[in-house]
Amino acid sequence: MRQVDGTEALQRVRQARRDATAAEKLLWTRLRSRQLDGFKFRRQVWVGPFIADFLCKEARMIVELDGGQHADAAAYDEARTACLQKEGYRVLRFWNNDVLTNLDGVLLVLREALLGTVPSPSHPAAPGGPLPLPSGEGI
Repeated sequence: MRQVDGTEALQRVRQARRDATAAEKLLWTRLRSRQLDGFKFRRQVWVGPFIADFLCKEARMIVELDGGQHADAAAYDEARTACLQKEGYRVLRFWNNDVLTNLDGVLLVLREALLGTVPSPSHPAAPGGPLPLPSGEGI
C-alpha cells in the first residue's frame, strides 16, 4: 500500500462519496444524522491506510459493504480486516445485496453490535458486571 498525501487523500475520499454504490447510498440514509440509536456515523473515512465505508468512532466500529468483486478478493479483505482490528476497530461486513433486499435485518445486526460494544454507566463493558449501587444516601 502506498502512502497518499493530504490533497490526494481528500480527493480520493470525495470521489468515493460521489461514486457510492446503491447499497452505500441506501444504508447512509439510515445511518446519517444519528438515526441509529443516536450513534454518529461518518462515511468514506480514512482509517490507517484504508478508506472505511462507514465508521462509528465512539463504538470503534467499521461497516464495510462488499459487492460481488469481493468474492475474488477474500485474502485482501481478510488482511484489511486484520489490520483494522489491530487498530482497535470491530469490522462488520455485509453484501450489497443484503443491504438492498434486507435493510431492516442489516440495521438490526448493526444495532445489536453497537449496543453490545458501548458501555453504559450501569452496565460497563468490564467483566465485573453492573456498577454497585451508591452507598450512604437514603440508608
